Amino acid sequence: MPRRLSESEVKQYHEQGYCSPITVMSPAEATGYLERLDRAVAAQPEEARPVLRMKSHLVFGCLNELLRLPAILDAVEDVLGPDIVAWTSSMFAKDARDPSYVSWHQDLTYWGLAPPSVTTAWLALNPSKAENGCMRVIPGSHRQEIVDHRDTFAKGNMLSRGQEIAVEFDQSQAIDLELEPGQMSLHHVKLFHASNPNTSTERRYGYSIRYIASEVRQVLGTGDSATHVRGRDLGHFSAEPGPEAEFDRAALARHAEICASSAKILYR
Repeated sequence: MPRRLSESEVKQYHEQGYCSPITVMSPAEATGYLERLDRAVAAQPEEARPVLRMKSHLVFGCLNELLRLPAILDAVEDVLGPDIVAWTSSMFAKDARDPSYVSWHQDLTYWGLAPPSVTTAWLALNPSKAENGCMRVIPGSHRQEIVDHRDTFAKGNMLSRGQEIAVEFDQSQAIDLELEPGQMSLHHVKLFHASNPNTSTERRYGYSIRYIASEVRQVLGTGDSATHVRGRDLGHFSAEPGPEAEFDRAALARHAEICASSAKILYR
């Protein structure tokens, strides 16, 4: 029996490639995490902000807590199984009237992870709506293999390479995954997804955690690392030490080394 999701939600995830919304905490709890993050960033803005882009859980104590939150892991276990590793995490932040966007893409394109037992938990720390650039998905698109992508490095594209799908598909099938604070979505690593600019007067903060089943390996390079969070750890990735403070300045050099090693794979 599922631990967090209903049987119909598990079925939806496997058939449609996503499940949303999933409530994992109260709005007040989500606001509390965002306030902790804001304070940590405000105290060390020049050092803290770049860390939010990749493996942010290695430096921010509040984000490391979220990575291990039982309510999140219970839902992830329902789609991946009991042995779970967190591969990376990122904060996708759009300020008010922010023109930044995410182009249509599939996550697995450059990640080098196999088999594709990989899911993304996208947690809303404040409201994520169509008007402020919530995630959009093409239901069922995960059932095909990785399609051709092109790298654009376009200004305003929040993806590392500005990658976008290079084949025709029916964008009229897209649906918005709107979330309230404390709710999250899960989406399959091959699902077509994107997000539009924030046209509202409110910011939008979402924490994206990439979870993999312990059986998954890195097949396109060496030196990749991850954080074991539940069940068995099969040792396919180097272990990552967590932070010892809300913003662990002592962990910055280690974070930089780990991200540089990951980048060699992602930008190969």
